[in-house]
Amino acid sequence: MADDAYAKRDYAAAAVYYSKVLDDTTVLRSYVIPYEPQLVNLKMKSLFEVPELQVTKRKDSTNQVKESLDNSSKYDFILYRLAQSYRLNYDYPHAAEQFKICVERGVYPDAGYYYGLSLMNVRKYDEAMKAFDDFVTAKKGNDSLVSLAAKKEAWCYFALDSLVPKKTEIRLMDTLVFNRGTSNFGAMFYLDDQKVIFSSARRGGVVTDPEKQDSRYFCDLYFSQLEDTIWQRPVNFGRPVNTSLHEGSAVFTPEEVMLFTRWSDNNRKEAFIYMARTNGGKFYEAMKLGTNINLPGYKSHQPYVTADGRHLFFSSNRPGGKGGFDIWMASIDEDGFVGEAVNLGEPVNTESDEITPFFHDISNTLYFSSNGHIGMGGFDVFKSSLNVDDSLYSVPFNVNRPINSSKDDAYYVSDRLGNKGFFSSDRLDCPDGHCYNIYSYVNEALKFDLEGHVYDNETNAPIPSALVTIKDVHDNDEPFFIVTDEEGYYKTDLKANFEYFLKAQKTKYFGNAASLATKGLTDSKHFEQDFYLTKIPEGDIEIEGIEYDYDKATLRPKSMEILDKIVDLLKLNDNLSIELSSHTDSRGSDAYNLRLSQARAQSCVTYLISKGIAKSRMIAIGYGETKPIVPQEVIDEMVVDGPEFEAAHQKNRRTAFRVIGETSLNLINNTR
Repeated sequence: MADDAYAKRDYAAAAVYYSKVLDDTTVLRSYVIPYEPQLVNLKMKSLFEVPELQVTKRKDSTNQVKESLDNSSKYDFILYRLAQSYRLNYDYPHAAEQFKICVERGVYPDAGYYYGLSLMNVRKYDEAMKAFDDFVTAKKGNDSLVSLAAKKEAWCYFALDSLVPKKTEIRLMDTLVFNRGTSNFGAMFYLDDQKVIFSSARRGGVVTDPEKQDSRYFCDLYFSQLEDTIWQRPVNFGRPVNTSLHEGSAVFTPEEVMLFTRWSDNNRKEAFIYMARTNGGKFYEAMKLGTNINLPGYKSHQPYVTADGRHLFFSSNRPGGKGGFDIWMASIDEDGFVGEAVNLGEPVNTESDEITPFFHDISNTLYFSSNGHIGMGGFDVFKSSLNVDDSLYSVPFNVNRPINSSKDDAYYVSDRLGNKGFFSSDRLDCPDGHCYNIYSYVNEALKFDLEGHVYDNETNAPIPSALVTIKDVHDNDEPFFIVTDEEGYYKTDLKANFEYFLKAQKTKYFGNAASLATKGLTDSKHFEQDFYLTKIPEGDIEIEGIEYDYDKATLRPKSMEILDKIVDLLKLNDNLSIELSSHTDSRGSDAYNLRLSQARAQSCVTYLISKGIAKSRMIAIGYGETKPIVPQEVIDEMVVDGPEFEAAHQKNRRTAFRVIGETSLNLINNTR
């Protein structure tokens, strides 16, 4: 009976029967605590397989070969199977006890790995490190497990270094609404943060035959609404969503279509994602998604649909992944049809298990749980940022305590701004092994600050009393201003979810600009930004590359591109007024050159005005040939029409500007 239960992956029942073989005083438990099946690790068969019993071959009196079980081997086999049953039912304290005996008896080499793993899951990190080290040093176990054990040692170090909790408040949800019955998990915001759907196995659930089925051991979907800070009595979605099978981990799309997982105790190798459409608050019969998402013989579960309704994330052990459960994604078109599933690959997925995906749209961050990345034991919650430009995910980051523990932590979700949310964990001791409970969390408000210095670009000397302007690029907030101290230093706090334009200004200097963003950040951050200002020269500043049509003042397209840089300069230095001048060479009459240069200077100013520069800040002057860079007497000594002759005339045909006025920065500040 124990072997049969083990083969069916009914590990709670298997543990009872194996215990009964060793000690027949054990009381039989009739039901299994329900939860969504997770652990797979397909590439490591030893996670589920136990070597067969050793047999002794002998000949009987008729010279026929007979096989018999060695009593010692039989005892070790049952002991090891019992330990594995405890572990696979997430009853780590009992698993550690049994694996310790297995290690001491030395029959099953892999027991050392599982002993360390069980210790790790009960937060005995020092003991776990020794167990892993002993297993690695012995080099007698499964090669893949030896490699894993070396990684788990690093996990233990990480956990010991992470004992100081983050400033996040967590709370076990109440037993009247959320944590009632035998299993509760997968809380998800239902369209807004005032309503939540979750999975629970409790009295009053949907069953087909109440005399033969106990609803306390079948997961159904419920929802609860927040009214006056109190979560109201949960409501069972009822039929046709809930059935006598298990339903769990649901999400609603923006079109109010529910996607959820459904599975059966009769076939623990399969779990499928279903879709249920609504009409006037009532559900149509749920439909199983196609083989692009659900494959027979495999598990696809824990769906999440992004806020825009265009992408479906889910966890599956279907072929084509890295191993075990992976995070997959499929696109959803405008008509609601789901496309082909794509494996997210590295660095998100590992050879172990990645489950319960949640995508935070504002920050473009994927949250998921994994037992393959460095963590504290069991499943930990990780986050990975998506670079929208190249569609690549960053290396996953462990969100640390208090969200994560030495047990399993999963189903992490947050509200739109990332300030609060839910997760599920089995961190509390449970007599039946695996008992998910729903927790809420509230993050400490994100803090962002900025500091830096303003320096002279040539001397690197600090510039005191420089004005630093900080402006929201989308004009959703008023700009604010800071004046540097005698050391050229400034500091200020910033707001979350903003994109900022920064600039530093000082009288007799050109300004300098920078930008930064707190938008999309999910952790507090300190920014540093220094500015280097260049002194304004007293003379003309040539604008190289300005070209006109022959004998005309019409600007060529290339000239407009160059003038756009002057537009940027004047917008940044909004305290400056300039004279924009045009010059010709000495060929042609004086009067003609003055008229042409004036027209050309004016065409530049007219262009700048068209780009939003105030007319009052600019003067157009044509100097003709009156201010040559190369004097005429020097040109007269050159070979006519030679390269030096033409180069000299080209230098004199120029467009330039010079600063002729500065408005007080204090006045600019006050008028804003």
